Amino acid sequence: MNQAATSSKMQTSSNPENSHELSAISIKCFDPDNLSEPCPICEGKGVIKHNVEVGHSDFGKLFRCPNSVSEADSERKEKLRRLGNLDAYFDKTLENFYVSIPGYSNNHNLSLGLALKAAQEFISNPSAIIVFEGVTGSGKTHLAAAIGNAFLEFGRPVWLMNAPDLLDHLRSTYSPNSDVGYDQMFERVRTVDLLILDDLGIENPSPWAQEKLFQIIDYRYTHLLPTVITTNTRIEDMEARLRSRLLDHHQDRARRIVINAPDYRTNGRTQGFISNSLNSYSSMTFDTFNVNTTSSESEYSNLRRIFEAAINYASKPQGWFILIGDYGTGKTHLAAAIANHVNQQSSAILVTIPDLMDYLRQTFDPSINQRFDYRFELVRDSKLLVLDDLKSDYSSSWVKEKLFQILDYRYVRNLPTVITASSDNYNNLDARINSRVSDIRTCITYSIEAKSYSKRIRQNNIR
Repeated sequence: MNQAATSSKMQTSSNPENSHELSAISIKCFDPDNLSEPCPICEGKGVIKHNVEVGHSDFGKLFRCPNSVSEADSERKEKLRRLGNLDAYFDKTLENFYVSIPGYSNNHNLSLGLALKAAQEFISNPSAIIVFEGVTGSGKTHLAAAIGNAFLEFGRPVWLMNAPDLLDHLRSTYSPNSDVGYDQMFERVRTVDLLILDDLGIENPSPWAQEKLFQIIDYRYTHLLPTVITTNTRIEDMEARLRSRLLDHHQDRARRIVINAPDYRTNGRTQGFISNSLNSYSSMTFDTFNVNTTSSESEYSNLRRIFEAAINYASKPQGWFILIGDYGTGKTHLAAAIANHVNQQSSAILVTIPDLMDYLRQTFDPSINQRFDYRFELVRDSKLLVLDDLKSDYSSSWVKEKLFQILDYRYVRNLPTVITASSDNYNNLDARINSRVSDIRTCITYSIEAKSYSKRIRQNNIR
């Protein structure tokens, strides 16, 4: 599932003359009686679809044209592989895409399995666009390259590029020394049999870049040309026109596959923190939370109301859910119960602030092969973030700044966030953080008025 370095993706496409060669072999199957003309059966495409009814096992599938002999085109396939920038991915297939990885949660492995199935369906019946969305290293490029390799087996031209490099090559055609004109290069990109755009969303979002990308994707969207896109950017955060195309599921014009799996290549210390952040809290579920230990009707009513609110939030997390109260009253248990429930379908991180900051500081160690910004964004962008025991007296200005950046980012985007804090700490928070957690438009705050669990149990035993 390892993805090759970006620099290797464009080894051959740096030469604009590749577009001439790609065009020269766009006819894949020839008339056996007249080798200068395309095959009359498949119109030169090299593949055919059987004329069968909907529901038939062969409906919508591609098959090799009888005039296209596979044994005779190995040299052509290798040329297509080189021209399509797939040399670095020759070993990427659907067969070696693993969907059961030790250390991953059931939800992560399920997500990988669904992504693999989507790739298989795309190969059998290519729709206009399929988007694989997920964090770096989650397997997006492996699946994209596997689709490209499958197309090559049918003798169909493929072009794999990452978005920034594509834009650089288009710009290069403006140079008087360019061997290929802009119009010719642009036409090759937007009409190639299969276009794979890797890492869409990391390019410089200049007006020119946005316009070129939109023109390419819109053309392929309109003409139902097979297109594979990978991105670690949420489609909702992309430019509006691009977003409208990539989220249009009408008539199979676009399909979005979100891969909910961590970075396969850093399945060590990072995986231990992210995927296993809930391991210590696995016993803290809604089923194990006891609301019947209170000593008064008012305490019971208060605890019951908050318990039910937590269940409702876990079923559909929106906005911020804040729990305050004395130590031991059940704040962490309810927060963990929310996270454990959400983690069955999506990813959730539960962490205390000190542990979070230690995790970020580890990147300052030269032996840790991971950038600070990667870890920071992994936490900041998590589907559900639970920050346990928020305090008011962080002595380090660096800790205060990083914490505020995370909270502010999630506040502005209204990302599901659960926070626990003692009453004293909550009432004395830093002014900037307080401005976020006290905004009733985003945050709902619940104050647990019951005594600590140990005191409630002790009182019940005395009786």
